[in-house]
Amino acid sequence: MSRRTVARLSVAALAAATELSPSALAQHESLDDAGAAAASPDELVIYANIEEDQASELIQRFRSRHPRIKVRYRRQLSEQLYDRFLEDVAAHRRTADLIWSSAMDLQMKLVNDGYAQTYVSPEAEALPSWAIWANQAYGVTAEPVVIAFNKQKLPRDVVPRTHAELTRLLAADAELYRGKVATFDPERSGVGLLFLSEDIRTTPTTWELVAAMGRTTPKLFVSTSPMLEGVSSGELLLAYNVVGSYARERAKHDSALGTIVPEDYTLVLSRIAFVPAAAALPSLGRAFLDFLLSQQGQTLLAARSLGSVRADVPTGWAVAPDSARPIHVGPQLLVYLDQARRASLLRQWRRAVQSR
Repeated sequence: MSRRTVARLSVAALAAATELSPSALAQHESLDDAGAAAASPDELVIYANIEEDQASELIQRFRSRHPRIKVRYRRQLSEQLYDRFLEDVAAHRRTADLIWSSAMDLQMKLVNDGYAQTYVSPEAEALPSWAIWANQAYGVTAEPVVIAFNKQKLPRDVVPRTHAELTRLLAADAELYRGKVATFDPERSGVGLLFLSEDIRTTPTTWELVAAMGRTTPKLFVSTSPMLEGVSSGELLLAYNVVGSYARERAKHDSALGTIVPEDYTLVLSRIAFVPAAAALPSLGRAFLDFLLSQQGQTLLAARSLGSVRADVPTGWAVAPDSARPIHVGPQLLVYLDQARRASLLRQWRRAVQSR
């Protein structure tokens, strides 16, 4: 399989590369349970954990550029996506032509284990260095990790603007916030473990915050959506370290939900995309990756609160440059996939969160 740099493909070149017939004009659709194996041999197959409503316009715009291309989009939870891809490869089934996921550590493990092909995107020059690794893994989004709060029950002047303020708020009145605080469970959530490890990498005072949350008997979750539902309903007063894109999109039509971008430092999540070495139609995977990284693709992502990584496209988020802490795309993401290090970190987490 060629690893040579491929420039942006025209519609004609794409059609030639995939032997598309003029009849291949169907709209994009989700894959059924049979997965990519059920897809036609002339379709672009995408595995992703991005919600369909956030991806649909991207796919429509891509197809408007390449109207003869059919797209099969399969949304899966990040762990399912990871497992399914490995199962495809092991069984020699047709797998995705592009893998796109917010599970940065799992994506990097696949890349590090040799499952990605090298490709120098023509859009790479517009990206920051932290968003690219080895011309194989590309960070496609820039999503702040935020604090969500109930605007009707927690006055904005009480809402913490920094991590230190949140620690003081919870420590000052743990009883008021008992059972009313939420965050990810790093023992059950990969993204929760990622956020915890990045917080610790940024400042050792993270353990003071974890202990303060522990004294409120926090509710622990494996995904952002139920945390936001709890905050919106008033069952929860605030949720720490939620994915900003989901929070902002919900807040657009939910008057009870507010979001705070921490002012001292803000973790920035990036959803990693790569073209598998085993892709049946890598030219289509590369073309869609180029589109995601293009000015038009990044503008569409920013419009859905997913944030742009390009300097020439407004990110859509007000994050001061000196406070932004992008989670770098690279092998350092693999640290806590090591079982011994993971177990050590989680033991320390349990001690801190149970310190009450």
